[in-house]
Amino acid sequence: MTDPQQAISDDQRCRLYRTMQLIRQTEEELARCHQRGFIHGACHTYVGEEAIAAAVCAHLTDVDPVFSTHRGHGHALAKGVPPRELMAELFGRATGCSRGRGGSMHLFSPEIGLMGTSGIVGPCILQACGGGYASLLRKTGAVAVAFFGDGAVNNGAFHEGLNMASIWKLPVLFVCENNRFATEVAFADSSGNPSVGNRGAAYGMPGIELDGNDVLEIHRVAGEAIARARSGGGPTLIECKTYRTRPHAEGMGDFSYRTREEVEQWKQRCPIRRFRETVAGCEETARRFDVIDAEVRTIVQEAREFAESSPVPEPASVTEHVYAQGSEDTQGSERAASTVVGPSSSPLTERSITFSQATLEALSTEMAANPNIFVMGEGIGARGGNFLTTKGLYELYGPERLRDTPICERGFVGLACGAAMTGARPVVDFMFADFVLDAVGEIVNQIAKMQYMSSGRLKMPVLLRGCIGIGHSAATHHSGSYYGLYGQVPGLRVVVPSSPSDAKGLLQRALRGDDPVVFLEHRELLQTKGPVPEGDYEIEFGQARVVREGRHVTVVALARMVHQTLAICEQLDREGVSVELIDPRTVSPLDTEAILESVHKTGRLLIVDEPPAQCGFSAEIAARVADAGFNDLDAPIRRLTGAFCPTPYSPSLEQAVVPGPNDIAVAIRDLMEE
Repeated sequence: MTDPQQAISDDQRCRLYRTMQLIRQTEEELARCHQRGFIHGACHTYVGEEAIAAAVCAHLTDVDPVFSTHRGHGHALAKGVPPRELMAELFGRATGCSRGRGGSMHLFSPEIGLMGTSGIVGPCILQACGGGYASLLRKTGAVAVAFFGDGAVNNGAFHEGLNMASIWKLPVLFVCENNRFATEVAFADSSGNPSVGNRGAAYGMPGIELDGNDVLEIHRVAGEAIARARSGGGPTLIECKTYRTRPHAEGMGDFSYRTREEVEQWKQRCPIRRFRETVAGCEETARRFDVIDAEVRTIVQEAREFAESSPVPEPASVTEHVYAQGSEDTQGSERAASTVVGPSSSPLTERSITFSQATLEALSTEMAANPNIFVMGEGIGARGGNFLTTKGLYELYGPERLRDTPICERGFVGLACGAAMTGARPVVDFMFADFVLDAVGEIVNQIAKMQYMSSGRLKMPVLLRGCIGIGHSAATHHSGSYYGLYGQVPGLRVVVPSSPSDAKGLLQRALRGDDPVVFLEHRELLQTKGPVPEGDYEIEFGQARVVREGRHVTVVALARMVHQTLAICEQLDREGVSVELIDPRTVSPLDTEAILESVHKTGRLLIVDEPPAQCGFSAEIAARVADAGFNDLDAPIRRLTGAFCPTPYSPSLEQAVVPGPNDIAVAIRDLMEE
């Protein structure tokens, strides 16, 4: 083994020492500022663990992405975030590295490769896999690094992330900072295997246990692992056994779960003190260290003064960067409905293809035009997907862009997040909407919030697509819709097409935008045919379609309910009831204006929706019309929705759960009598 003392230059020693001192002195000043009330929320310091961030980040460039956890101050500083920007962030100032939106747990500086720290345990592992995948896809040579604590190794993200990194040989370094406590729970009490490093072997990758307070040994091992990853050798797991000598967060009690004696013993093993001892016989290096100490004190003092004097963010900016700049208005209130063409608002074309063929055409076109697009999912490779969503694409683009995945929805959705953060455009094909519920935390807490928390510096072009809907005796785990759930999440676009032409135009739009899109396709519509324009065809989000013009009652419906409503319109016409049918096409943004214009004309509104009524999409439309269109109503707003129960298996029960054409006709007749 190479002697780390001989393998490193004096300049490198000074750089390592400077980084550790910068972290230590900044953290100690932040602790004092927390006591003085300058920091408004949590403050998780990195005191005692400085050797790890300093040693690992010494090998990284700005193109190497780092994904971190709630205890991320040290990683941010080691990656190059100036102390003044870190302090300003914790002070909640506009000059902070996250513009005052993140505080202690959410630090962003993508310009130098700090892709974010997270208050949720585990996502950084999956996002680093995504950074590694983007590096493979885009041939950048970058190595992604995930820093995480011992608590994360008991989380499913650890298993899913390391497994994916191993099977695809991703250029990723996993660094476990085992400080012996996950919040206040001892690692010995929460893990059946006392070692983290030896778990690497279970995933077919090197796993190494290190003294986390030995900066030179960590520097050597991390350097070898990063070089190995750059050369195509795949991932490495490093466990650094260390200790935080301050509480989990400033102001929290510290001695109900550990003793003062234990903390004092670890203070004696301080990584900075130990490193100084290695140069005790070299007066020149020791003198340089003393100079560094003084320089850092000045930097930290100036950083605190800068943070104190910085302005707070303007309240008017609070809703900026929820979506990508220039994307569709979140409510669609300024957009008119699309032009009516023909009796069912179909595009002028003689060509008729299925819903599935239309989406495949859009995906194929965009993959040919944009090499950063890749698809992930179970069976979407050579097989072409359960619903032929990727048929024929594997032969064109191979396994790197059509990636069959393990059954680990949280894992590959989290990977997609990291890939989008680092320049790729992932498409996640999750087959059924029920399946991706395992990844809802990655969607809601990470993907949907990333643009906002980074103040627009990170884009999130992730397309999440899959089947919804009842009607094929698939029972309760293959029939959900959930677009009402996702419609409540700021940052997500939610698309639910009902026709082949809409499916193509909206999917093409999703593949070209910079916002995350949940694209839900009703299974009962996949083989329906309709006219679809050839070539380039794009529909903006937030534009409703007037499927059928009418005079007496407005019906708003999505997906299969559009077809169920159309089935009874001619009969109602013969009865003297003229139905205007509006298909919003997107749940978020929602084209409220088109619905209000229709209600202004008809005076009556029925919302037909397959999912249950409670807290759902139908309730949102009713609330908006009651608020902005009340004076136009000649009768109460009515809703016809699915039953409030899980989806049953038997066809007789299944039919009783959702509205059918006869139910819709009865509801319209009743509304006309009010």
